[in-house]
Amino acid sequence: MPKAVVLLSGGLDSTTCLAQSIADGNEPIALSFRYGQRHTKELKSAANVAAHYGVKHIIIDMDLSMFHSALTDMSLDVPENRDEDSMGSDIPITYVPARNIIMLSVAAGVYESFGADKIYIGVNSVDYSGYPDCRPEFIKAFEDAINKGTKAGVEGHPIKIVTPIQYASKSDIVKLGKKLGAPLHLTWSCYEGGEKACGKCDSCQLRLKGFADAGYKDEIEYE
Repeated sequence: MPKAVVLLSGGLDSTTCLAQSIADGNEPIALSFRYGQRHTKELKSAANVAAHYGVKHIIIDMDLSMFHSALTDMSLDVPENRDEDSMGSDIPITYVPARNIIMLSVAAGVYESFGADKIYIGVNSVDYSGYPDCRPEFIKAFEDAINKGTKAGVEGHPIKIVTPIQYASKSDIVKLGKKLGAPLHLTWSCYEGGEKACGKCDSCQLRLKGFADAGYKDEIEYE
């Protein structure tokens, strides 16, 4: 069975990608990061999702707390109650500089170390918050770069980055997750780390709309 490294944040998108990697016939290695984010609620969700599937789960520790982002700097406020036009109008303060570049670089190392065949990541260029490292042109360029700078790439085992939800709307992602039997009730998407999801941040707003448009009730609790 081919191995796949799956970046697993514990959110809706990455959990659906994990489910898709299994449906594609892979043995997944779930990869999460403790990077100085404003809460670890998502890491608990990632652990619960990995345990649900009984897959190997690796958590990498690194410190990005000095990066200018509302997700790493508690002195910055997370935007709330924005409409979709506002979300897509600029690169928001919740963007963590170079985060996907760093995480995909680590994933490439895990790929080589475990003899994997693919890397799965839940980037999306439809219902997204304007992050430049979620665009298909970035993924293609980065895939080319790591294949020029890794042993696997230069020895004929090129690293393939798989983006199953790249062009999917949030409602399509919910429908796919439901179809695959993904444990969406275990996921966490909120930028805040309270007992319940805030329902106000961009991530919560997009998630709630996605479930509503897909015709499902979101099973997690909101304030």
